[in-house]
Amino acid sequence: MLLLVDAGNTRIKWAIAAPDAAPGDWTAHGAVPHAELERLQAAWAGQGLARAIVSNVAGHAMEAQLTALLAPLLPAPPTWFTSRAELKGLRNRYRNPTQLGSDRFAAALGARCVAPGKNLVVATCGTATTVDAVSAAGDFLGGMILPGLGLMLGALARGTAQLPQVAPGASPETFADHTSAAILSGCLAAQAGAIERACAALPADLCIVSGGAAASVAPLLSVPHWMLDNIVLVGLHAAAPFLASDSAPA
Repeated sequence: MLLLVDAGNTRIKWAIAAPDAAPGDWTAHGAVPHAELERLQAAWAGQGLARAIVSNVAGHAMEAQLTALLAPLLPAPPTWFTSRAELKGLRNRYRNPTQLGSDRFAAALGARCVAPGKNLVVATCGTATTVDAVSAAGDFLGGMILPGLGLMLGALARGTAQLPQVAPGASPETFADHTSAAILSGCLAAQAGAIERACAALPADLCIVSGGAAASVAPLLSVPHWMLDNIVLVGLHAAAPFLASDSAPA
């Protein structure tokens, strides 16, 4: 069985797939916050894992923790997914291709897998929100990074004297009639506005929206869009046949 792991800034998302499964066709999947990493041992034990592919943007400490966790479960070290100049027909036009976050490159691969031959904007709404452009011809053109919805809401609470902490949620009216709703409305509008600006600039045939805050942001979009969970894992799955099984972390 193949284990796919997306270690982000807040959570570790994972999926398990049979060797011949199509990308996104998983026998099991889940997510845990960093503080509950040890729960993955029980989730992955006994699954007959033969290989793992890991995208990690959570730093060296997380890399070490995952290495230790996976060692007794795998016959060989995991493949540490990194961005590169080209993979599976996707050409990376970043100024330095290896500096592109592995999750962004994997998300672009996943988006092309589910919507080939289209101009795509790929918006991943997590701790940070990334909004990237992929051409119909298969060029990753670059994108933008902004604070995620939770960070925006938290920054207003921490950086002002009288504004409250507001939880992410469904969008209120654009012109809200009380402070908490006005904060949420403004932060959601900023997220949706960045995505729509990218869609107009490309221009995009479709926007793929993923990440923990996608359910809050996607309903505000006025552009054609699909909301897909775990687009990074879909990309890792699509990349699996093209990756050496013994690659080292960058």
